Parts: sequence; C-alpha cells; structure tokens
Amino acid sequence: MIVLSHFQIKPLLVARKRGELTAVTSPDLGLTSIQVPVQGERITFADGASLSWEDAEEITEQEVACFALEGDTIRKIQAFSDVTNRHCSLMPTESAPTILIAGFPMHRIKGTNPFQDTLTKIKAANPTGAVLDTSMGLGYTAIQAAHTAEKVITIELDPAVMEVARQNPWSRELFASPKIERRIADSFDEVSTFAPETFARIIHDPPTMQLAGDLYSGEFYRELHRILKPNGRLFHYIGDLESPFGARVAKGVIDRLGKAGFRSVTRRNEAFGVVAVK
Repeated sequence: MIVLSHFQIKPLLVARKRGELTAVTSPDLGLTSIQVPVQGERITFADGASLSWEDAEEITEQEVACFALEGDTIRKIQAFSDVTNRHCSLMPTESAPTILIAGFPMHRIKGTNPFQDTLTKIKAANPTGAVLDTSMGLGYTAIQAAHTAEKVITIELDPAVMEVARQNPWSRELFASPKIERRIADSFDEVSTFAPETFARIIHDPPTMQLAGDLYSGEFYRELHRILKPNGRLFHYIGDLESPFGARVAKGVIDRLGKAGFRSVTRRNEAFGVVAVK
C-alpha cells in the first residue's frame, strides 16, 4: 500500500510546474525514495497505482492527514474508536508520523519528531531482557526496544489505534518482528496477569493524566513494581518536567512511585520523564 502526505506531494507539484519530466518522492512517508513521471495526466507508481492531480492537490491541502493510495483512489488513514468514542488519525511529520487522538498528537513534535522522541525514551529506558511497553500507540517504542531486548510485550487499549498502526509504513516492524507480542487490553487490568518479577524493563508512556488517570495511580505503580525484576528499570514518560503542569504531575508521580517501593527515582528532563529502579 502506498501512503502519502503533503510532504511527498509538494515536490511533485513543483517539478510539474517547472516542466520537469520526473521527480523524486516517497511511497511510504519518507522511508524510501522513488522517481515518478510528473508530466502525464496522472502520477503513476511502479506497482500500477496512480494518483490524479486533483487528488494530489487535495492531499497537499490537508497537512495533518496521511492518505492511502489504493489503485487510483485515495483514502484518509483514520478510524473511530468504539472503545473510547474518540477519532484516531495518522498525522505526517518530516520524519515518522504521529497519531492524533481526539485531535491531540501522541508524540512530541515541537523541536523534535516522533522518531527522535522515541530514541530519547529508549535511551533512558535502556531496554534489555524481557520488556513491557504499557502503551503501544504506533509501536515505535516496542520496535526500538526489540532491537536490544529479548522480548517485548506491548499493550494497546484501543483496536482503532491498532487499525491505524497497521496502515502506517513506519509501524511495519511492529507486526513483523518475532520478538514483539501485541495485546489488545487495558494496561491497568492486564498488568495483574503477569507473574512477579517478569520484566527487566518497563516502558510506561501513558496518555495524559486527564485521559488515563488510573495509569498514574499508586495502585498501578505497585503492580509495575511487583512484575519488575530486582534492579529492574522503569521509564515513565510524563511530559515537559520544566513546565508548570509537568512539574506538578512529576511531583505526584515521584511520590507515588516511592510509596510503591521504587528507589532511586531520577528525573530525565531530556526524555520528559523519570527513571525508577526496583
């Protein structure tokens, strides 16, 4: 499936206007590059799929949307969740796309991009052994963790998010890697199913407290402590620790993690979170 956004279409429109015969674009949101003709009636790709210039213009006008090109028809990559009653859609960036849930991006995009944001979290988490990723999203964390871990279990509450991830080229490894196990469940409930001391690392990157307050609770942190191995590491994403809101949330998180039994809770400002050790 070819997936496009305004980032891939604008160079084609510029080349056509200049009278150039071909231009370079990407059929997978920047992962790879190809050359396509730009002076015909349609933009034709190597697999036979073709895009009308009218549809190309539509894509450029919707800068927060990604489109699947199937045959000669475009379709916005989005889904409505019957679980959360929220709208989910794939939003392009100059790097990996993010997912919008109820209009809010689920990755940092100001001054960074979703791919670099993920690498920063992974560096703080230092994944090894068995890893639990409590909030799958587009799967970037699970994908990167699997590069160094023995196994990754990643949990996603919302089947609609899974549907969007399946259509994201940057998420392909999430579904292809034999190291990654995906579960559709509520992390708050699912963690109780794991045996004590199952994981060497836990990466906890929940939605905001307003959307998922139970994932910031002392009860949940006690479960994370139970299933973490001795000397195991928890990375907990919070948000900008230097902002007034982030500082308030971090203070409560650190207090509850300590009461749950974690020691050495360290702020990692560059990763917008904290690291706690069992």
